[in-house]
Amino acid sequence: MGKYKSAKDLVRSYFDALEAANGQNLESVLSEYMSEDYDWRGVYPFREQKGHENVLENFWYPLTKAVKHMQRRQDIFIGGTNEISGETWVMSMGHFMGLFDEEWLGIRPTGKMISLRYAEFSCVENGKITRTGLFIDIIGFMIQAGANPLPPSTGQYFVYPGPRNHDGLLFEDAPEEEGVKTLALVNKMVDDLSALNDSGAMGCPPEVLERTWQKNMIWYGPGGIGASYTIPRYQLQHQLPFRNNLKDKKFNGHVCRFAEGNFACFFGWPNLSNTPIGGFLGLPGGIHADMQVVDVYCRVDDKLSENWVLIDIPFWLKQQGLDVFKRTQSILNPDYIK
Repeated sequence: MGKYKSAKDLVRSYFDALEAANGQNLESVLSEYMSEDYDWRGVYPFREQKGHENVLENFWYPLTKAVKHMQRRQDIFIGGTNEISGETWVMSMGHFMGLFDEEWLGIRPTGKMISLRYAEFSCVENGKITRTGLFIDIIGFMIQAGANPLPPSTGQYFVYPGPRNHDGLLFEDAPEEEGVKTLALVNKMVDDLSALNDSGAMGCPPEVLERTWQKNMIWYGPGGIGASYTIPRYQLQHQLPFRNNLKDKKFNGHVCRFAEGNFACFFGWPNLSNTPIGGFLGLPGGIHADMQVVDVYCRVDDKLSENWVLIDIPFWLKQQGLDVFKRTQSILNPDYIK
């Protein structure tokens, strides 16, 4: 058995049990797989939850009540050693897909299929899941439901595919040396961008990206920003609006960062801090705020080829005085009271 196979099998078994429960008996599922001191982190408005009971009450029960017959449709599944603090983590990325039949967060149901993009990080210790980071793209969900809370995006939002080569489900452990190569490449890319931040530079010369990225790279950003294809369009549609319209950019580090095979992932709490000066997301300038970000990468040969990104934009805006959920509820669903 590979180094991470038992942790992967535990997480897959949990996923299967959660889906088989179909919104019922969820307490018995989580109590079986989670540790006594289980810690869960998610996007706004859920944020930090202590103990599986709070996670059920605040996240899983409302979501599974609203989205019926929900399936987890995975595109990437990897395990590895967290290079920050040494634990074993498993990461699953894809979509929760189901029928949006009841209100959720004040968003009116459509009665139609809907996909909720997610990346879930599970820390496995002593045969239990002790920590979870579960990041979802609620703005992408809102766009599908016809309730986009933001101005038109610079990139193109759609239900994103998995890796081009369809090779992201590493249920068996990959050769360790491949993960070492991938993580080294990701860390070089992070170091290049951190150096730009430290220099105070707002833009980014394309040759900086070309050190670590394929020219035909694909960047799958969150709802509100969208996806971009090729380095020039990525710079036009995301990187330069991000860099030129945010100042005081500071990298705060990661909670978890690891790689397996050709794939790598990380999340922070928060990764970044910055101050909008006007223009980013089509919104005015505002207050210095923290930004929670998830990145999942695919390497082909010696360059990064695809990057799936989730940003907790609602939390970043909430710190600046705009609650997109309450605003949307009051305009589009005024009968919703919570």
